[in-house]
Amino acid sequence: MAAVVIASVQKHFGSTHVIRGVDVSIADGEFCVLVGPSGCGKSTLLRMIAGLEEIGGGEIRIGDRVVNRVPPKERDVAMVFQNYALYPHMTVRDNMSFALMLAKTPKDEIARKVDRAAEILGLGVLLDRYPRQLSGGQRQRVAMGRAIVRDPQVFLFDEPLSNLDAKLRVAMRTEIRELHQRLKTTSIYVTHDQIEAMTMADKIVVMRDGIVEQIGAPLELYDHPANTFVAGFIGSPAMNMLAGVARGPSVSLASGTSVPAPLAAGDGREVLYGIRPEHLALGDPAIGLPAEVVVVEPTGADTQVVCRVGTQDVIAMLRDRVACRPGDRVGLMPDASRAHLFDAGSGARLAA
Repeated sequence: MAAVVIASVQKHFGSTHVIRGVDVSIADGEFCVLVGPSGCGKSTLLRMIAGLEEIGGGEIRIGDRVVNRVPPKERDVAMVFQNYALYPHMTVRDNMSFALMLAKTPKDEIARKVDRAAEILGLGVLLDRYPRQLSGGQRQRVAMGRAIVRDPQVFLFDEPLSNLDAKLRVAMRTEIRELHQRLKTTSIYVTHDQIEAMTMADKIVVMRDGIVEQIGAPLELYDHPANTFVAGFIGSPAMNMLAGVARGPSVSLASGTSVPAPLAAGDGREVLYGIRPEHLALGDPAIGLPAEVVVVEPTGADTQVVCRVGTQDVIAMLRDRVACRPGDRVGLMPDASRAHLFDAGSGARLAA
């Protein structure tokens, strides 16, 4: 196992600047998730750690060694790809042992490592099958098994669950997290799915356009987003953002109504009032923020209610079942202690 340090890393593809001075430190044994929208540079950064892309500037250290010019096979990392990348003509056993065979590892050691990985991943009865005889989840476990047998310093995961159906993704998230808790190997995981990031990570790195927007523990990012981008990206449904002007202890919204401000931001300052859907309640329109119900989406455990405040849609996520219907007038009651204020110009969160 080893820590990974990414220091001032740059990358250009022609005239396109895709990685813009990224700095990230990942502790030994930590599970770090790189998350962001498509095209933000997270997969490119992962491939640079693996040695599959050249580094345009800065340095990457794995353990005590700078690996900028170290070939991929000598970096002691193992990568799990989105498309599994299994050899179709080889059995599960041969797929898992192939890298060890190339390294001329003794046969008895290969057998021991393959059997151990198969036991951890529940692949014992599948060792003599071919990839075409396996389900998507089983193929992904074989891909992870192939990484485990190498006993690397670092695991790299490049969107490994994106080809699986929703139910299987949830199960595989748990399996990967349990695997990490068992092996304690430093892991770097790329995804565009913020639910995966929230449920799996020790540390989340939120990226946009080749830069890091915020680094922190999942709940730290959820409770204290650095800016409107992080606030909107972390959390599902996304945080509601209402434009307004700070007026002492309240915010005057564009819809013509006011809500209590979580902090004093200076009279006349243009702000965005952020409130998460689960921090809204429904009440009397004469008391709360007047809104019209647009859509009611019951999920069983929760009810998602889309309301219109002025010209803007606002989502409330309610634990209780509600009797309202589209067209009803309601009052939205924000929990002022859970609200956020952001500067309308820069998008940065305002802190007390």
